[in-house]
Amino acid sequence: MKKEEHPIYLDYSATTPLDPEVSSVIETHYHNTYGNASSIHSYGRTAKVILEESREIIARSIGAETSEIFFTAGGTEADNHAVIGTAFAQRRKYGKDHIIVSATEHHAVLDSAEYLKNHGFHVTLLPVDENGVARIAELNIMDKTALVSVMHANNETGVIQPIRKIAELAKNNRTVFHSDTVQTVGKIPVKVNDLGMDLLVISAHKIYGPKGIGAIYIRKGTDIDALLHGGVQERKNRAGTENIPLIAGFAKAIELAETGREKLFHHSVKLRLLLKDIIQKNVQNVFINSLEEQSIPHILNVSLDSSVYKVESETMLLTMDLKGVAVSSGSACTSGSVQPSHVLLAMGRDPRTTQATIRFSFGKFTTIEEVERAGNIFCSIVQSLPKN
Repeated sequence: MKKEEHPIYLDYSATTPLDPEVSSVIETHYHNTYGNASSIHSYGRTAKVILEESREIIARSIGAETSEIFFTAGGTEADNHAVIGTAFAQRRKYGKDHIIVSATEHHAVLDSAEYLKNHGFHVTLLPVDENGVARIAELNIMDKTALVSVMHANNETGVIQPIRKIAELAKNNRTVFHSDTVQTVGKIPVKVNDLGMDLLVISAHKIYGPKGIGAIYIRKGTDIDALLHGGVQERKNRAGTENIPLIAGFAKAIELAETGREKLFHHSVKLRLLLKDIIQKNVQNVFINSLEEQSIPHILNVSLDSSVYKVESETMLLTMDLKGVAVSSGSACTSGSVQPSHVLLAMGRDPRTTQATIRFSFGKFTTIEEVERAGNIFCSIVQSLPKN
C-alpha cells in the first residue's frame, strides 16, 4: 500500500505556523495573567510586568529604546498608524501635506496613502526598476513632504530596498521615514539606527508568533497622532487594553527568531536555490521575479510567459492545492482578487503574465524533501498546460 504523502505548506510569507514554544507561553498567560495592565492591584501589576518585559525584548531585537515600542493589533494597523498618524501630525504642526510611498508597497501603506489623498494630501508614488528596486534618483523630497515610506523587503518578490540611502535622503530633508519590516525582522539583521528608520512596523505572525498582535517603533521626538482614542494605554499612542498573552507570545517569537536567524537564513538559501534549479531545468519560458543577491531568501516568485502559456494563477493555485501544495500568487491581503499584482506591474510585467504568477515562500519547518516534491508537482502542472 502506497504511503500517503502529507500536505506541503509553502506560504510562509502570508503567515507562519505558531511555534510550539510560543503557543506554550500564550496558553500559560491566558490562564495565569488575566489582569488588566492598567489596574493597580496585584493582578494588574503582574500583567504590567509582563507587558514591559515583552516591550524590552522587542526593543532590544531592533536596537530601539523600550519607550519607542508600541503594541498594535498587527502590521496593518501599525502601517496605518505610521502613515496616517504622521501625515496628520506633520500637516497640523508644520503645514506639510505631501507624502511619498513606493509603488510596490503593501496595501496597508498604499490604501493609507489613498485615504490621505482623499483628505487633501498630495501623494507621489516612487517608481521601481525592472527588478523592483526603488528608483532613488526619482525620489523628489520637497519642503512640503511629511513622510517617505519604503518597505524593507517586498512581500511578493522579496527584493530588499536600499533603505539606508533612502533614510539619509529623508533625514537630510527633515522628512520622517517609515519602513514596513514585516518580512525582514527575524530573518535578516534589522537595527533602527543602522538603517535610519523613524518608524518601523513588525507583525508577530510572520515570525511564528500569534495573529492579532504587532508593534510600531516610533523614534523619540517623531511627531505622530494616535488613531485610536479612549484610553491612556501605550502612553496615549494606542488606546485599548493590551492583550498580554499575545504580547508575551510575540516577545517569545522574536526571541526565538533572533536566536535562529542565521540558521534560518542559510536553510532558506538552500531551499530557494533547490526550487529555482528544479523549475529552470524542467520549465521553459518562466520569469524569476526574485533577485538572487538582493532579496530575502525565503521567497521565490515566478511567472509563466503568457505569450506561451494559457493559464491564470488562480487555476495554478487550485491545481497545486489539489495535489497537496499550498502556495500563493502574492499578498495574502489581496487573496481572492483577480486583479494583476501591482508589484509586478510596477516592475514592467504585462498584466497577463502577472496573472500567471506563483509565490513560493519557506520557513524553518520546511524540508528539502517538501521543496523537491513541490517543485516537481509545479513543473508537471506547467508541462501539461495548453500553449498559445
